[in-house]
Amino acid sequence: MNLFWAVTLLVAGVAILWKCADVLVAGAVGLARKFGVSPVVIGLTIVAMGTSAPEVAASIAAGLRNMGETALGNVYGSNIANLALVGGLSAVLTPLTVARRTLCREIPVMLVVALLLWPLLQDLCISRLEAAGMLLVFGLLILITIRLAHAESRTAEISEEDRGRPLGRNVVFVLLGLAGLAVGADLALRGAVYIGARVGLSQAVIGLTIVAVGTSLPELATSFVAALRGHHDISIGNLVGSNIFNTLLVTGAAGVVRPLAIGSRLAGPDFWIMIAITVLFAVAAVIGRRVLTRPAGLILLLAYAAFMVYAVALTGAV
Repeated sequence: MNLFWAVTLLVAGVAILWKCADVLVAGAVGLARKFGVSPVVIGLTIVAMGTSAPEVAASIAAGLRNMGETALGNVYGSNIANLALVGGLSAVLTPLTVARRTLCREIPVMLVVALLLWPLLQDLCISRLEAAGMLLVFGLLILITIRLAHAESRTAEISEEDRGRPLGRNVVFVLLGLAGLAVGADLALRGAVYIGARVGLSQAVIGLTIVAVGTSLPELATSFVAALRGHHDISIGNLVGSNIFNTLLVTGAAGVVRPLAIGSRLAGPDFWIMIAITVLFAVAAVIGRRVLTRPAGLILLLAYAAFMVYAVALTGAV
């Protein structure tokens, strides 16, 4: 590959991401209207699970290679990037309204789920049994979400126009959107990594910056487009749902494949940084009276920049 093709891949990848995110959001909104459920439910489940696919694949691959720190580090990095980078950029783009149910229910669940990791990390290893327990909790949360969505749809008034919307078309839109996000993210990441290497960045810096952002590109594109289209529930639901999935599904799946042995840094300071970012995101929504304002978005971005400086400095790769 040369520089021309790297730039071409980067531009093409971003273009595909943008278009497919638009298709995904359209399909998700269509499904929500068809079944009479809040768009945040679709964002928390279908959209969040789909955009978390890169993290699932990366962590399972790391687990198979006995790279426990890489698997769990991917979860931490993705969770921090989702809330601080993606959430911050989306809020700077347009202030995001947070649904009352999301602030009172899903965001606290996201924080509690993250804190559940703490006792599991004390022996510097997540065993297969502990990982299986995380998958069980994940399954229970999905079941509860589906039951609540079913109850919501039974009491919702669905217009004749929404009732007549073709289900197949919206499902195809969601599937095509998710597939396109994966392709676009891969192309953009390949091009960006090559460009980073050409300008002299070390592998450590590339991994902590370009690759970290690359695995969050599906969430970034989806939340950006949803915010631009005024579908704030999908934008926020995607971020919160992705973090819940990352913590439970990604960590659980990787740990079931092989027990995750980790170092003291992931069990200590890195864990608490992830918790601090999660709390900052929640506090920003509360202070803004259920709105993530532009100033809050800037604070989240500054927090992400500070985390990147900390991470790079500790590798000695500055």
